[in-house]
Amino acid sequence: MPRPANSTPTDVELQILRALWEYGPCGVGPIHECLHRVKGTNYSTTVKMLSVMLGKGLVKRDESKRPHIYRAVWTRERTGKSLLRDLAKKVYNGSVSSLVMQALSSSKASDEDIERIREILEEMENRDDG
Repeated sequence: MPRPANSTPTDVELQILRALWEYGPCGVGPIHECLHRVKGTNYSTTVKMLSVMLGKGLVKRDESKRPHIYRAVWTRERTGKSLLRDLAKKVYNGSVSSLVMQALSSSKASDEDIERIREILEEMENRDDG
């Protein structure tokens, strides 16, 4: 029985998902080219990884076309949010603010990043939750 789509992707699975997000739905070829370029992966390993991801519910395969077309089940944004929630739970006891503080203190943010963070905070402060 396939695992739910919220199964945490491995590093290689994330590389495949990044390829699918970049290229959109595609056959094994472009995905393999990306993996081979980054990790030196051979073709059969790429096919096997896609099969595993299919079982985990991370990708879907359209078998009505030749070659078969793979697509990511979740968007980059949804995957990122899920991974961040998991990280906050596992490392920071569920504290999103601790996760954000650690991320901000770990490297220098660009002026653009700082401005976007201010905008997000302002939106949060102005949100009418009641």
